Amino acid sequence: MIATYYLILFYFSILLTVVYVCLWHRHFNVNFSLIYAFVPIVNVGYVFMSRASILQEYILAVKIIYIGGCFLILFITLNIYDICCIRVTRTIRLIALLISFMVYLSVFSIGRLPIFYKDITATAGDNGLIVVKTYGIMHSVFYGLVIIYLALGMGAIIYSFVNKNEVSKRTVILFFVPELITIIAFFGQKAFGINNFELVPAAYVFAQFMYLLIAHRSCMYDVADTSIDSIIETGDTGFISLDFAKNYLGSNQVAKNIFNELEDIRIDTPITGSPSLNEAFMSRLEAFDKDGRDDKFFYNKDDRIYLVDINHLYDEGVKKGYQMVITDDTQNQKYIKMLDNYNADLEREVEDKTRDIVRINNNLIKSMAVMVESRDNSTGGHIVRTSDVVEILMDEIVKDKEFTENRGITKDFVKAIIKAAPLHDIGKIAVDDAVLRKPGRFTDEEFEKMKQHAPEGAKVLRKILEGTNDAYFKVLAENIAHYHHERMDGSGYPQGLKGDEIPIEARIMAIADVYDALVSKRVYKDAMSFEEADSIMMESMGKHFDKSLEKYYVAARPRIEKYYTDIEQA
Repeated sequence: MIATYYLILFYFSILLTVVYVCLWHRHFNVNFSLIYAFVPIVNVGYVFMSRASILQEYILAVKIIYIGGCFLILFITLNIYDICCIRVTRTIRLIALLISFMVYLSVFSIGRLPIFYKDITATAGDNGLIVVKTYGIMHSVFYGLVIIYLALGMGAIIYSFVNKNEVSKRTVILFFVPELITIIAFFGQKAFGINNFELVPAAYVFAQFMYLLIAHRSCMYDVADTSIDSIIETGDTGFISLDFAKNYLGSNQVAKNIFNELEDIRIDTPITGSPSLNEAFMSRLEAFDKDGRDDKFFYNKDDRIYLVDINHLYDEGVKKGYQMVITDDTQNQKYIKMLDNYNADLEREVEDKTRDIVRINNNLIKSMAVMVESRDNSTGGHIVRTSDVVEILMDEIVKDKEFTENRGITKDFVKAIIKAAPLHDIGKIAVDDAVLRKPGRFTDEEFEKMKQHAPEGAKVLRKILEGTNDAYFKVLAENIAHYHHERMDGSGYPQGLKGDEIPIEARIMAIADVYDALVSKRVYKDAMSFEEADSIMMESMGKHFDKSLEKYYVAARPRIEKYYTDIEQA
C-alpha cells in the first residue's frame, strides 16, 4: 500500500513536469525548470525506498531522496526571491549552492562513515525492510539548512505581501500555501503520529501544481521584458497593461507621470478601485471590446493632450489582455485647431513634424539594433560601420543606371536598404548570452546556435513591423536579416540559397558585413590590413559575393578604406 502511494506520487510528478514543459515560456524563471526536473527524481527515490529488499538498496534510495532536501528547498527559496523581486547576488547563490552540495556529499557517507548516519541497520519484515538508524552530526546540519531555507522563503513571502506593490498578492498567496505545507511535511510528521510513510514527496507534488499557476501568471507581470519595451521605457511613450478582467499588470514611468494614480495601485488589482482610472479607461475598453476599430481617444491633463491607443496585449501570439500606448499629442492638436486660419503655416509645421517623426522612427530602429549589439562582446560599432559601408556601396551602384533598372533598384530601394542595414543582426536578441557573449571562438554546437540569428531576425522584424504602412521596407528589412549570410555558391546559411535566389539587398549587405568583420578587431582575432581584407574579398567574388557587384565594391574601396582610417584616427 505504501509502495503504491509513492508510485502514484511519482506518476503525478512526471505528469506535472510534462504539463510544465508544454507550457514552458522563455520568460519562466530558471528555478521553475530546476524544481520540475528534480521533483520526479526525488519521488523515484521514495519508490525505490519502499521496494528495497536489502540495506544497500535502501541506502541508494535515501541518497536519491536527499537531493530534495539539499537542493529542491534551495531552488524553491531562490524562486520565491526572484518572483518577489528580491535581489540575491550571484555570490550568495553560489555560496548557498556550494553549502547544499557539501551537505549532500555527506549523504554519500551513509553506510561507510558515521557522519550523516552514525549507524544504520535493516532487518526483513512482513511489509518490507525494518530500518533502524542513528543520526550523525551532518544530519543535524542538514536539518538546520532546511530550516534556514524555509525560514528565508517564508520571510520573503511575508515581506512581499506587506511591502511590495510590484508583486501580486495572488502570487504571494500561491507561494505561501506550498511553503507552509512543505514546513508541515518536514517538521510535523511526528506531531501527527505518522511513521510508516513520508509526507514530503506529497508536499513536493503539491508544490509542483501550485507553481504551474505561478509560472503561467508570472511571465505576464514583467511588462518591460522585451526589447521594444526597453526602448519605450527610456523614451516619451507611456504604456499600461491590463488583463481581460481589467486587473492592473504594470506600466512604465512615463505612464505613471501622466496618471499619478498608477503609483498607488497594486499589481493584479482591478483599476475600478481607482475612480479616476475607472473614469478614464473603463468606457473606452468596453467600446474597444465591441468594436476593435474604436481604439483611440484623447486624454487632457493640465495643458497637455495625450493620445491613448488601445491594443491587445499578446504573449507568444495569444491575446492576454489590453495594452494602452500613450503619446503626447499636444502639438498635433494645436496644429489641427490652427488649420482654418493658418493653413499654410500649418503645412510647414506638419512637414517639420513629419521629419521629426521619421527621424525618431529611424533612431528607434537604430536604437533597437544598438541594444541588440550591446549584448555582443565582440562586435562593438559593427552596425554603424556596416550601415555606412552599405551607403557608400549604394553611392557607386546608383551611378550605373542600366544595372539599377535591371535589378529594380529605385530611390525607395536605396532609402530602404540604408535604413534597414542596422537591423541585419537583430536576430541576435534570441541568441543565448552564454553563446553571444563568449570571449572566444565558437564551438560547432555554439556556431549552430549563432546561425539561428538570421531566421530569428526575420521573425522578430516581421512581428515588429507588422501592420506598418511601409510594406516595401518591411520586406526588404526581413530579407536582409534573413539572408545576409547566404553565399552565391550555396554554401551559406540558413537556407543554402545560391545565385539570384538570394535577394539583391542581402547580397549588398553581405559585402559590408564581411568587410567590417575582416578589418575590425574581435575578441578572437586582430584586425586585418586593408590589403589582406581586399585580397579575401576579391577571391570571394562569385563564390561568397555576387560577382556583378565586384566593380562597385572596387570603385567604393578607396572611400571605404578612408572611412575606416578616419575611425581609427578619431
